[in-house]
Amino acid sequence: MASAAAAGCRVTYTVTNQWQGGFGANVDITNLGDPVNGWALTWTYASGQAVTQAWNATVTQTGTSVRATDAGHNAAIATGGTVSFGFNGSFTTSNPVPASFSLNGVVCNGMTPTSAPPTSAPPGGSGRQMEDLDRGLISVRSGSGNLVSWRLLGAEAFDTSFNVYRAGTRIATVTSSTNYLDSGAAADASYTVRAVAGGVDQAASPASLRFTGGGYLDVPIQSPGSIYSANDASVGDLDGDGQYEIVLKWDPSDSKDNSQSGVTSNVYVDAYRLNGQRLWRINLGRNIRAGAHYTQFQVYDYDGDGKAEIAMKTADGTTDGTGKVIGDANADYRNSSGYILSGPEYLTMFNGQTGAAMSTVNYDPPRGTVSSWGDSYGNRVDRFLAGTAYLDGQRPSLIMARGYYTRTVIAAWDFRNGSLTKRWTFDSNASGNSAYAGQGDHQLAVADVDADGRDEIVYGAMAIDDNGGRLWNTGNGHGDAMHVGDLDPARPGLEEFKVDEDGSKPSSWMADARTGQVLWTTAPNGDNGRGVSDDIWPGSPGAESWSAAADGLRDTHGTVVSTRKPGSTNFVVWWDADTTRELLDGTHIDKYGTSGDTRLLTASGVHSNNGTKSTPSLSADLFGDWREEVVWPTTDNTALRIYSTTTPTSTKLYTLMHDCQYREAIAWQNTAYNQPPHPSYFIGTGMAAPKQPAIYVR
Repeated sequence: MASAAAAGCRVTYTVTNQWQGGFGANVDITNLGDPVNGWALTWTYASGQAVTQAWNATVTQTGTSVRATDAGHNAAIATGGTVSFGFNGSFTTSNPVPASFSLNGVVCNGMTPTSAPPTSAPPGGSGRQMEDLDRGLISVRSGSGNLVSWRLLGAEAFDTSFNVYRAGTRIATVTSSTNYLDSGAAADASYTVRAVAGGVDQAASPASLRFTGGGYLDVPIQSPGSIYSANDASVGDLDGDGQYEIVLKWDPSDSKDNSQSGVTSNVYVDAYRLNGQRLWRINLGRNIRAGAHYTQFQVYDYDGDGKAEIAMKTADGTTDGTGKVIGDANADYRNSSGYILSGPEYLTMFNGQTGAAMSTVNYDPPRGTVSSWGDSYGNRVDRFLAGTAYLDGQRPSLIMARGYYTRTVIAAWDFRNGSLTKRWTFDSNASGNSAYAGQGDHQLAVADVDADGRDEIVYGAMAIDDNGGRLWNTGNGHGDAMHVGDLDPARPGLEEFKVDEDGSKPSSWMADARTGQVLWTTAPNGDNGRGVSDDIWPGSPGAESWSAAADGLRDTHGTVVSTRKPGSTNFVVWWDADTTRELLDGTHIDKYGTSGDTRLLTASGVHSNNGTKSTPSLSADLFGDWREEVVWPTTDNTALRIYSTTTPTSTKLYTLMHDCQYREAIAWQNTAYNQPPHPSYFIGTGMAAPKQPAIYVR
């Protein structure tokens, strides 16, 4: 008799092998409710299957009804815990998976029995709702072996150990890292890993993704036409299975910067599984112009149902992933110069599985008078930014913004119960806000800069509080690049490093991200278009900073510690075995040295994006351990080629995708002038042991 009822559960039933008249199966039970001590799982067979032998459970069958009970040693299932059992069975003509399961009388539909998604952390707990990711297990060919790599999840104990299996045989136990070099193994070997709790193997991970020859995985994609190139990408768990899908924007060859006139072709946004299956395609239509500053798309689970949505600006004629047209399909608001300066503007939340438009509202901030944004021909009125922020400290909100050269407006939206609703709007035209005009960058950052558990919006030279109020403003104006993170671990809190476009202002500066206090500056030197800050060299503590219009490599105090700047001023990436970050530019990765950079990777058969910005489609901790992958489109735009490191590391960290600031940065990375992500804590030489993320998963 089961001693407790499950409040919710999820069952994964896998036919592991099949032969003439027989099959083997594995069942994973995940408890989504209160802890249970004693369990019974029931299901019904539809095609006359019969269980003949079982292990790790006692299985009985009456007719088509099957009941599996615990084997004693696995009777207890903690909240979020998983137990597994297996069996052999027989069948006659077909062997379909059972339609449903019940655990201790509760139907296992993958959800807790609530009428709406959770709006707060579990009782007695705290933190932010994050993605319920799987192990992200990959196998990357490394010399004559395979580097097997997996995630340490944010809700797990840091000292969790793992058993590594090749083709069902255990080959290693790993405690001090989350990777293992399987020397001499075949390139196509298949792996699983199991966390170990109390000396007992937990549920097996899904089988490894295989990055075979070349250290990459190709995800096939389907171009809308010969004039299109694969452009920016993002990721989200669109179907709730724990594995990321890819959302991709297609850029036509006639796309324009806002300062350039000309009619552009339509923008398309696709979603793909990792096997190349296209889930849907959204056609933004003739009334959304193509270019880096027009379409900023956000991919995140906004309603807390365990499946990510997609949000972006839409217009009359946008066609969703099901073929439904938003607004007037025949409307055409393009003027003779190709600009779209009239007609309605919308914000739409799309379903991640189908691409269906679920909620469409009027875009805020509205266009209003074109000239009020800084010019009359259409350049500055259509400068858009987007992000995702936990404004209440528990659930994500959507950030949509317009303008940064002059007037600046930022709007926060919640998506709950199928509808977009306004949380707040910040407008530099509002009373008391005039000093905040003209302070925005070509991107934004999201971080809890004041350590109150709720996120702020760092919008270039200024910051907006979680409630939409003013937080601070340096007055240093617009720029092209900024970085927000724990850049100086010797100081409490976070810092911002930023470059400036105004030749009368410091060419670059670092500030306290909580107060906006400027800590150090470099002398004015015209329009400083590029700048980076991160720990790329162990020769000085904390992050090093450099930019196009300032000399040398500078330490956390602004002092030049090397006269030789890195060979690129673009992205950074964690790639090799140590915790200093590497240089990512174009289609290659280099390691900084005071006498010269060392090439670590030159990607083959791929292209970078966004002209001279030379950015990848995406760079993020997508799979495996905490180090990052890089996604470039192939030169013929038929695949997204995902590269992962082939180097083992002894450093163990939680997956960066369960660090909320880093995960939010992956969401905003595609915005305007793409910038690399930074976590909420310092990763680099001499770093402290990371704290466990304050998160929960559905």
